[in-house]
Amino acid sequence: MTDGLPEPGRNCWRVEDASRAAVIVDAANYFHHARAAMLKAERRIMLIGWDFDARITLEQSPGDGGPPQVGDFLLWLVRRKPALNVHILRWDLGALKSLFRGMNLPLTLRMLLHRRISARLDRHHPTGGSHHQKIVVIDDCLAFCGGIDMTAERWDTREHRDDDPNRITPSGSPCKPWHDATTAVEGPAAAALGKLGRERWQRAGGKALSPITARHDCWPDDLQPDFTKVRVAIARSAPKMPREPEIVEVERLFLDHVARARRMLYAESQYFASRRIAEAIARRLDEPDGPEIVLVNPVTAQGWLEPLAMDTARARLVEALRRRDKHGRFRLYHPFTAGGEPIYVHAKVMIVDDQVLRVGSSNLNNRSLRLDTECDVTIDAALPGNEDAPARISAIRDDLLAEHLAVSPEAIAETVARTGSLIATVEALRGPGRSLRPFEQPDLSAVEKWLADHEVLDPEGPDEMFEPLSKRGLFRGRLHLRKR
Repeated sequence: MTDGLPEPGRNCWRVEDASRAAVIVDAANYFHHARAAMLKAERRIMLIGWDFDARITLEQSPGDGGPPQVGDFLLWLVRRKPALNVHILRWDLGALKSLFRGMNLPLTLRMLLHRRISARLDRHHPTGGSHHQKIVVIDDCLAFCGGIDMTAERWDTREHRDDDPNRITPSGSPCKPWHDATTAVEGPAAAALGKLGRERWQRAGGKALSPITARHDCWPDDLQPDFTKVRVAIARSAPKMPREPEIVEVERLFLDHVARARRMLYAESQYFASRRIAEAIARRLDEPDGPEIVLVNPVTAQGWLEPLAMDTARARLVEALRRRDKHGRFRLYHPFTAGGEPIYVHAKVMIVDDQVLRVGSSNLNNRSLRLDTECDVTIDAALPGNEDAPARISAIRDDLLAEHLAVSPEAIAETVARTGSLIATVEALRGPGRSLRPFEQPDLSAVEKWLADHEVLDPEGPDEMFEPLSKRGLFRGRLHLRKR
């Protein structure tokens, strides 16, 4: 290992070249660029996700001629292109819930009646696990990989306007403000993600698919690349299965990134519930000259079970880290709209100094590290050929903070340069209305504390699902609630 660099076989699967790469923030932009890329598809579109809703609207370019709903759009595409095949792969249990929403089932069935559109429900996972990767591959020459599913309740713009009339479900109900992120990569990195998708497809019971070697331009015309001729690392999570070893590249790379930070680590995640990552952060907070660590989370997890599991574990971990943070270098914030509504953070982003940019599907929780299937892509400035990446990496961090604080990226960059501190920058620029607000420690009941401390609802892997509770818990390692 060399200073936490991507190392295939240990903390990543592969390191591949990308002729172009871009970060895409929020689903309005992603749906627009994904539609533009699919219009260029000639042979194959692979849609791999936790969820898929055929009724959602993809942002149209003027005059593209296709119907707005993604199901009708894919059907229209294959009718126009006789060599094009569409493969949709999604988590099986998630499908049971979404297929019966409104008109999703008849629209999906109409789409799947076409012989060149096929779908698989992926049940190749242990009890309690899910397939959480969010990947779209076009002709093995362009791929999107990140945190955004093509499903309902994801669409929002970067302005996160209160009562945006377009932020609705397919049935017309209003949705909460939503922040998310993904990437686009072109070239060998996209071909590698295509291989991952084909392998997933075959394990789910689909027939073997051949790689597509013919190359053409699939890049969306109005997507400005952030990087050109850059090296990209791909990291995965997969649980232990019969005759299949577990894959913990995502976890190892997270731990390497925390250990590698010198000045500042910025992360966005849907959850913060991983004991291992919290322990790694605690070790850095113990150092007198360690890095600042700024996390952006939603106020509360979505659903009825997740808040009990994830929010309670987060509260316990933050309490422990605050006791360890003698130097005042740890903060957790939540974004809000101008009208004071919480913005749901679904993005999975980590930026280390100006050296590492990581975007994917994995959250800072146990499931992402050991139980679910995940995929992250990383651009590391220390890899040969990536010497020009630092300026763009720091600009992307500034752009994300600018969105949350409703200021310009230039204001973020100037304040960071003046203060040398992410925390000081956020504190100087945050205010009422659309902004970031600090995490407030909730009062937890005895039952909630017990559930969190024993990781009952967020196990560290398939084996722990059936492990005695006496052997489990948030605080069985080095992270302890100790007094200052």
